Amino acid sequence: MSTTIPLQTLVAAPAGSPHPQVPPPVEATPALQASEPVYVTRPSLPPLEEFLPYLEGIWEQGILTNNGPYHRQFEARLAEYLGVQHLSLFANGTLALLTALQALRITGEVITTPYSFVATSHALLWNRLEPVFVDVDPVTLNLDPARIEAAITPRTTAILPVHCYGRPCAVEEIQAIADRHGLKVLYDAAHAFGVEDAGGSILRHGDLSILSLHATKVFNTFEGGAIISPDAETKRHIDNLKNFGFVNETTVVAPGINGKMSEVNAAFGLLQLQHIDRALEARKRLAARYVDGLAGVRGITLVQSDAARRNHAYFPILVGADFPLSREALYAMLKSAGIHARRYFYPLISSFPMYRHLASADPAHLPCATAASESVICLPLYPDLPTPVQDRIIELVATAAMCGAGDARDAA
Repeated sequence: MSTTIPLQTLVAAPAGSPHPQVPPPVEATPALQASEPVYVTRPSLPPLEEFLPYLEGIWEQGILTNNGPYHRQFEARLAEYLGVQHLSLFANGTLALLTALQALRITGEVITTPYSFVATSHALLWNRLEPVFVDVDPVTLNLDPARIEAAITPRTTAILPVHCYGRPCAVEEIQAIADRHGLKVLYDAAHAFGVEDAGGSILRHGDLSILSLHATKVFNTFEGGAIISPDAETKRHIDNLKNFGFVNETTVVAPGINGKMSEVNAAFGLLQLQHIDRALEARKRLAARYVDGLAGVRGITLVQSDAARRNHAYFPILVGADFPLSREALYAMLKSAGIHARRYFYPLISSFPMYRHLASADPAHLPCATAASESVICLPLYPDLPTPVQDRIIELVATAAMCGAGDARDAA
């Protein structure tokens, strides 16, 4: 008898709610030991014994990939959880982005942000497209809509914004610009799992949105990604593209790619859905503790989201000129104390060798992105971050603001 776990075994959502109820607490990712280094993130893992029945189901069915039963279940349940109708799973977010650009038949130039992970712009180069970098808003750190139109040329065909740190872009302004100029809009929503604005999922905006389900993200399937489409026809086309362009056993309609998610990843995603709301609540609680501890620290600016529903994917701070230490000195001090914060995003994409020759990559055109890149530190934030460890991080930063690096280390 098959041990496939059906959709009905997942925790049901209460009437009127798009999200599953939070299951009772279980022991999952082991707690940190005092002597262990603290990294900026740590993947959320369910108890291993909960995953074993899924693996047994895969072994019994003998289906490892190619739109298997777990894949179909997970695709449906993930779309339901996120509040979208048409979602296509991928092996990773980069393949999803590469395929989305193909699906929209983008050519020429694409306006995008220099303040992101390199995969955003690399996907353009892989599609033989030219990135045109536009500066970010100094508060949101998202693509600044006020600067987009000046960058549009006859070769521009699309805008590729990023919901940086999960904070929604100025979607209405960007769409209005795109409509005036006949441009496509493709959102890199790698950071925006579960994020909502007043109208619902942030993933509904643009011609397409892509998600990352990588191990470092709020919700992970080890590796994984997804494309959110506006209609069933677009989803069918994307599903063909991620399967080498096949529409049936003998018909290929496009030069597709192998972007399919495996059954193991999909099964893990099904299990993760049972734990995600509790993980998001933990992130929310930890982010609030950071705000309480750091909001009044001289020289530190907190970068926060204004979304109706936030996911607290990151906790970025900006180290200002009135902080006693430079960003690099604070970063080094934290690292010497075993706190491995990250400078997301430093350096700017536009400074890498494959991009710096572009006219739009000139730092003089990107003052806000440059300033953010040179001042940002993302502090550790993940559901299992122990309270004493977080208190130590807060104390290190706050004490450095008053005393300097040496005294901060001594105090902590």
